[in-house]
Amino acid sequence: MKKVLCFIILLIISLLFVHQTVTAQMLTNTDKPGGLSDLTNAVATEARFGKVEVGFLVARIIQVALGLLAVIFLILMIIAGFRWMTAGGNDEQVKKATSTIKTSIIGLVIVLAAYAITYFVFRYLPFSGGGGGMPNPV
Repeated sequence: MKKVLCFIILLIISLLFVHQTVTAQMLTNTDKPGGLSDLTNAVATEARFGKVEVGFLVARIIQVALGLLAVIFLILMIIAGFRWMTAGGNDEQVKKATSTIKTSIIGLVIVLAAYAITYFVFRYLPFSGGGGGMPNPV
């Protein structure tokens, strides 16, 4: 069993290295003038990496994290609702479900408050060095 597990781990690691090599070969396209440099500039322009300010980047990271927390809230509410509906008259299951729903709602209120605070801070306070705040962090 240990040999099989080690073989699988080594296979996965080797596939990761092969993927990186193949990807690097795909990026060195010499058919176009400029090659990798043009491709890198095109990707940076498309992803708006050239003009990203630190405050804007931090705001985006915080917004994504808070969005993931909202998804966790939704999952907890679905689990609690399912637990409540399948309790079948068991008071202990109903108490667990209501407790989960209450704590989920408290968590959602905290997440929404954090989102509102970060939106205000990064939107209206001059963090980006330009003195005018961020360029629309929503």
